[in-house]
Amino acid sequence: MSFRIIGAIIGFLSSGFFGAIVGFMIGSYIDHAYGGSNQESNNSNSFANTNYQNPNTHPADFKNSLLILIAAVMKADGAAMKSELDLVKSMLLRTYGENESRLMLLKLRDFLKEEHNLNEICRNLRNRMSYSPRLELIHILFRISRADGVISDAEIQLIQHVATQLGISTPDYLSLRAMFVESVDSDYKILDVSTSATEDEVKKAHRQLALRFHPDRLQGLSDNEKKSAEEKFIRVQKAYENIKRKNGWK
Repeated sequence: MSFRIIGAIIGFLSSGFFGAIVGFMIGSYIDHAYGGSNQESNNSNSFANTNYQNPNTHPADFKNSLLILIAAVMKADGAAMKSELDLVKSMLLRTYGENESRLMLLKLRDFLKEEHNLNEICRNLRNRMSYSPRLELIHILFRISRADGVISDAEIQLIQHVATQLGISTPDYLSLRAMFVESVDSDYKILDVSTSATEDEVKKAHRQLALRFHPDRLQGLSDNEKKSAEEKFIRVQKAYENIKRKNGWK
């Protein structure tokens, strides 16, 4: 991967939190790809030798893999919505500039017309990325699917399939989904407790998640990781307050 691409990755930071997630994910990908060890070199070779339906869209290129997954979510409900395309276009334009973003959008439009082996793409991303950035990838797919204001059942099913292939645990997936898909028990799912949980059980679950994402625990993390954790901390706090209010707890 060239330094030009790495520079473009850093440019994602100018796109706000949405871009910060992408920067975090690609940074992890680079760490794995350029660790310098023989084992990683061997992994890279086997990665390049994997067979794909379309040899021109090599999943070893993280940008292509990301665009393919975005395209899959956009067309999951039968049609790519203009609002979804506008969101992606805005991100690319602010990050890469007019000329390169135009080329990437053309590639995205090609991906929307093509079929790709998502299982293979997810498997290779799973091999190249640690757990946290894979979880953030699901986060970004949910954000895109919600661009039109509604997340369809087909989009949820597709994202769930991608999450499974990426090795995301069921509790983590359900907690993340609850942040985007409202339901009567969304707040409980975010805290990973049942709707019949006692006040002490809810407090314990909240305490564990709050400690995990609390700003005081973010020292030494990158700005991208901090922004991601801070948003989760706010959502956990909101879920806890909602549950307390519903149950009349103080």
